[in-house]
Amino acid sequence: MPSCHLSHRRAALAASIALAAHCLGFAAGPAEAQDVWPAKPVRVVVGFAAGGPTDVVARAFADHASRALGQPFVVDNKPGANTIIAAQAVAGAPADGYTLLFGATNHTMIPALYSNRVKFDTVRSFQPICTVASSPTVLVVGHGLPVKTLAEYMKKARAEPGHVTAGTAGIGSSGHFATEMFARANGLSLNHVPYKGAAPVVTDLMGGQLDSSFATLGSVLPQIQSGQLTALAVASKNRSTLLPDVPTFKEAGGGEYSADAWYGVLAPAGTPEPIVKALEHVSTGFAKSASTAEKLRKLGLDAESVCGSAFGARMQREVTTYTRIARELDLKAD
Repeated sequence: MPSCHLSHRRAALAASIALAAHCLGFAAGPAEAQDVWPAKPVRVVVGFAAGGPTDVVARAFADHASRALGQPFVVDNKPGANTIIAAQAVAGAPADGYTLLFGATNHTMIPALYSNRVKFDTVRSFQPICTVASSPTVLVVGHGLPVKTLAEYMKKARAEPGHVTAGTAGIGSSGHFATEMFARANGLSLNHVPYKGAAPVVTDLMGGQLDSSFATLGSVLPQIQSGQLTALAVASKNRSTLLPDVPTFKEAGGGEYSADAWYGVLAPAGTPEPIVKALEHVSTGFAKSASTAEKLRKLGLDAESVCGSAFGARMQREVTTYTRIARELDLKAD
């Protein structure tokens, strides 16, 4: 019977939560023992419209979590204000495990660009759970720029300061920050060309009107695979499984430069530790799943799981870096 099956699942879930609480030193009283989490649907807030990469990964995670924990995880899209609306909704929600934020790297760009209109702390207002996927930034060039390696690209940029163009999805975008981080790390002067979105960047790269772009891999993977664009290096610690023949920036002589984007789960600050641990378990299980890996590959993403304090430290480093660059460039979106 379905009701019996559900009862068994709830009993098993209650036992696992109780065990987590016991292992973490919590003494659960009668009331807590009866209030098993999750006892109702969980809302997963996404700061982007349906259909984009973040939304697609969020829905895959929600489906996995629903099956793993026996309650619906429902995606709630709240696009607008560069994800501030979504983040504010979660920061102000009760810390009971029933409202989560599925965010991406641009979450840590908020304080750098919107300091006058944000009523929450990008790091302290949230409990970092885990990242579940990453997308390395990749330096791509079109056929209009006759270079085949990162060394040749850097040589040309040094020989002609401010001449080599680097297109991005706009001022203050992740690509803009990635471009500036690379240029500063290597003493280069690139000509930043902001567009209104990633699609026209790819179009002009293929047409020869633009020299290069520091793009998220998912946005240019089909063009790389078809030979329409050339990938010179990936900005991650290790080579991407999607481009195993493309070196990292460190391997190619670009120093310690790293600018891979993350996708992950956050909860309101103060969420009880047993719930946090249960969410970490679900998140890591999702990232390690073979079916997840296949879904992510189609989006140009790699499965990745960085949890707890390590995830929090990563966010804080990014906030510091982006804020410094924004101040130096006088970037403000307020």
